[in-house]
Amino acid sequence: MKFTDGYWMVREGVHPEHPAEVHDVVVSDDALTVYAPVRRIEHRGDTLNRALVTVTYSSPLEGVIRVRVEGHTGRPDPGPRFDLRTPDRIPVQIEVDDDAAVLTSGDLSVRVHRDRWHVDFEAGGRVLTSSPHKGIGLVATDAGERYVHEQLTLGVGEHVFGLGERFGPFVKNGQVVDIWNADGGTSSEQAYKNVPFYLTDRGYGVLVNHTGRVSFEVASEVVSRTQFSVPGQVLEYLVVHGPAPADVLRRYTALTGRPARVPDWSFGLWLSTSFTTDYDEATVTRFVDGMAERGIPLSVFHFDCFWMREFHWTDFRWDPRTFPDPEGMLARLHDKGLRVCVWINPYIAQRSPLFAEGAEKGYLVRRPDGSVWQWDMWQAGMALVDFTNPDATRWYTEHLRRVLDMGVDTVKTDFGERIPTDVVWHDGSDPERMHNWYAQLYNRAVFDLLVRERGEGEAVVFARAATAGGQQLPVHWGGDCWSTFEAMAESLRGGLSLSLSGFGYWSHDIGGFEGTPDPEVFKRWLAFGLLSSHSRLHGSSSYRVPWAFDEEAVEVARRFTRLKLSLMPYLARLADTAHAEGLPMMRPMLLEHPDDLTAATLDRQYMLGDALLVAPVFSADGTVDVYVPEGVWTDLLSGERLEGPRWYRQTHPATSLPLLVRPGSVLPVGAHDDSPEHDHADGVLLRVVEPVDGRTVRVVVPRGGDARGLAPAVFEVRRAGDRVTVEAHDTPGAWRVEVLAGGRTSGVVDVPAGGTSTEVAVS
Repeated sequence: MKFTDGYWMVREGVHPEHPAEVHDVVVSDDALTVYAPVRRIEHRGDTLNRALVTVTYSSPLEGVIRVRVEGHTGRPDPGPRFDLRTPDRIPVQIEVDDDAAVLTSGDLSVRVHRDRWHVDFEAGGRVLTSSPHKGIGLVATDAGERYVHEQLTLGVGEHVFGLGERFGPFVKNGQVVDIWNADGGTSSEQAYKNVPFYLTDRGYGVLVNHTGRVSFEVASEVVSRTQFSVPGQVLEYLVVHGPAPADVLRRYTALTGRPARVPDWSFGLWLSTSFTTDYDEATVTRFVDGMAERGIPLSVFHFDCFWMREFHWTDFRWDPRTFPDPEGMLARLHDKGLRVCVWINPYIAQRSPLFAEGAEKGYLVRRPDGSVWQWDMWQAGMALVDFTNPDATRWYTEHLRRVLDMGVDTVKTDFGERIPTDVVWHDGSDPERMHNWYAQLYNRAVFDLLVRERGEGEAVVFARAATAGGQQLPVHWGGDCWSTFEAMAESLRGGLSLSLSGFGYWSHDIGGFEGTPDPEVFKRWLAFGLLSSHSRLHGSSSYRVPWAFDEEAVEVARRFTRLKLSLMPYLARLADTAHAEGLPMMRPMLLEHPDDLTAATLDRQYMLGDALLVAPVFSADGTVDVYVPEGVWTDLLSGERLEGPRWYRQTHPATSLPLLVRPGSVLPVGAHDDSPEHDHADGVLLRVVEPVDGRTVRVVVPRGGDARGLAPAVFEVRRAGDRVTVEAHDTPGAWRVEVLAGGRTSGVVDVPAGGTSTEVAVS
């Protein structure tokens, strides 16, 4: 929200007040509280008839500083609040003298200057960002509204990233961003997943600790600052130090939660009925058998909305006209080796038999007059489940449990963005702050049920809406996009922004959702989708089976599905890293190349983990520009060597795209390409690419299939001159090694079961 009229003036009807100086400093064991009047105090009379801003600095985690700005504090806080995972106490150092008050947590300090209002956040002997004069503001309007804002400075050349899954420019400088979940598709400034967290390439990130609307003016209201504001009289934010962007994400996800583990089968290909298409068991069987006949491995089949009767969503009952034997059908799909997913949402249509029951028991969200909140968007007379009521949550999940008991394996938790604010919640939550937070309660209810029911300590949903902390409940997909190259590119921008907002996994509708893609769009999107963390074929009014487009689409689907499955030893390790450290599987170039100024702003290519660079093709003729960072990179598909740093313009057939292996990497490739569920270490091939002399690379290969849960296989690969030595630890079965160096390959060296080491000559 903008409060100024240019740089010098404020907008009509807006009355801001800003801290002018530090009047008093109070120190406790672990906090520094500053009292700052909005006018300089020259004599006692200056203490009358003016506001006093209270600013408290503390640390919820080492290397993180919490800032709480308060005007009036008498209004109770009804919540909801982000569930931050903080230790009981973080030791801090506090120093106060006549010039400044300084609080230090780990390697991050906040310095409050006493003679005038100016606050610096410092690390490594330099200022990362500052709250300058008029940075903090308590704002009143003629309409009776109150806001608090903060402005943090941006340095020359500093870029801002994140703020959730945003489909506009990847670099957020110059943008106005409202953190407010909306069902707006992927072609506007609105977003399904709004996260009040940004990071910059200067070594820090900022989380605004407010679940409701947060307005960001990123180098827009004041072009050298990022402003954020919230309604009310209290603003809390946290400055998270890196120093590298990956370190910022590690600390941020330590606070807000890290992604849960997901089952291996979720990394395989998902196929959907699509949304409004006609389908029954015969249609589903034809699709499933068609994939098998064409050699395209399929892992999950998804039933979209119309598995239930129209006007009944959500009642958790299969449409008996179309699916008269759901249990039998599910068993038959399981016999084909498939998992099954079904669509749900958190709304109860008036015709659903659950509506009257939910209304009677108080399980549906109500208006202030006590009536059930309803509207006719989406489904006639639709109401909303009140997940702030534990009994309502149990009621909803018990009905869903019946579907799981039939044999359904996972759930697509659609919607959750259009949450009203003219309502009363069971637990008294602030309606404005519940708007974004609702998705967390909804997805948490379903995710926890799946974990309990499956008893494996892991689960997967396919969710659309989220906010900060939503990364704990994977997987999320990008929402409703058009079937064009432009929409494919905007989808990628959304995924990259989400990955810099703490989310470890991300997917999208291959080929686009709205409309029907032409064959070239579909084939190029297939390659991109199957080099994403999760891969789903889904559309709105048309089927997405590859043979509906052309025979080459079948070849592309088969090639890239099998390629992805062969990379399961690598992908499983990336998933473990996402769970343990909070680093995403799909990584903007910035994360892996933080010192490369060209890589920092790229949004048409990405790193799949630390070793693979993926550059999707966004053109029908196959032309693609790819930036190659420093070193000699090797194309995994063609074997071509590309030396960076420099740009390359290439032309690729539909069966290819730039897929480059980082020099010095050891890429584990599996012995299977027909399923994601197997022991990834058994028969694994270690592809040693451009090894660096004198460097040791440790390779961890998680187990899978029946061996999942056992200790991973660990290899240590070291080059010394013209020899590469590989030592294995806890490795089951046989394994293999291939060295690619200087454009030559050693060929594959087989190591039999029980072998603990091998040595390979470098040509």
